[in-house]
Amino acid sequence: MAATRARIAVDAMGGDHAPDEIVAGAIRASEELDVTILLVGDRQQIEQSLQHHIQSPNIEIVEADGAISMEEGITELRRKPNASINVAMDLVKQNRADAVVSAGHSGAAMAAATLRLGRIKGIDRPAIGAVFPTMLAGKSVIILDVGANVDCRPKYLEQFALMGTIYSEYVLGVEQPKVGLLNIGEESTKGNDLALQTYELLEANPKIPFIGNAEGRDVLSGRFDVIVCDGFVGNVLLKFAEAVGEILLQIMREELPQGWRGKVGSSLLKPNLKRLKQRIDHAEHGGALLFGVAGICIISHGSSQAPSIFNAIRLAKEAISHQVIDRIQADRKQTEEDGLAQSATVNSEL
Repeated sequence: MAATRARIAVDAMGGDHAPDEIVAGAIRASEELDVTILLVGDRQQIEQSLQHHIQSPNIEIVEADGAISMEEGITELRRKPNASINVAMDLVKQNRADAVVSAGHSGAAMAAATLRLGRIKGIDRPAIGAVFPTMLAGKSVIILDVGANVDCRPKYLEQFALMGTIYSEYVLGVEQPKVGLLNIGEESTKGNDLALQTYELLEANPKIPFIGNAEGRDVLSGRFDVIVCDGFVGNVLLKFAEAVGEILLQIMREELPQGWRGKVGSSLLKPNLKRLKQRIDHAEHGGALLFGVAGICIISHGSSQAPSIFNAIRLAKEAISHQVIDRIQADRKQTEEDGLAQSATVNSEL
């Protein structure tokens, strides 16, 4: 029996370049990724954008009334129940879509996902997980949280580590993921209270393949497959990494020789330059997965253009195909059952 085609709701009104770039990325995804795209937003604007493309049978429009702008933020979510991000989340809630992709206001997307989809039982706080390239070709590291929680408790970071481990193993294909805690030193005695308490939890949890602290220089070394931190530090790290990638690409353009020598050199180096761009350009990664909510939600950069939207949809499809939500739910359920069994054993011995 053929696999069911994934249905992905895309917030067509979210982002700096909506809806034209959102639609362009969705069209490409519908043609190359074997998915059905539900473009959520103003029908007239979406149809105008679609006129610039060959019509795809795998594109559907779902009407929504307005969007949550960057200036409005999450306070408008309740006042605009039919805004595009709310309607997109409702499609997942109603099992009419398997995932949501949005390049709109990230805070609004997180709030809409939490309010409409709810958290996975056993997860106290959702976390944004971003995949970074490393110095080792073909190897990535997932870092969470990169912005959902400015302040964290140790148990939140423990849960982030569990979710990151599942993603690394089943989506990124790492057989035995190595988990690290972002800190100011490798020693277990280094760091603030949050780091010290989290270290103890990670070390004591048999489900977490924890190998110790990760310093800033270790993040992209390839030594770790999963790195956990609070959202404040993670977001600074994310923005810094994006800036470094952009600077490297700019330097590369500036340093290539001009004139005919530059053209010949660029032609010879084109395959290498393309691979370099794929490794360091954040647009190639598409976005970040919101872990911990009961549905797949990909949050893309506000400045996302068509290639980034395409990759965000690809990321959503991978999460669907590898049943990320089901695996996290199963892990949390097993943890709860183990806890109940342990309590029953203790009580019977008393």
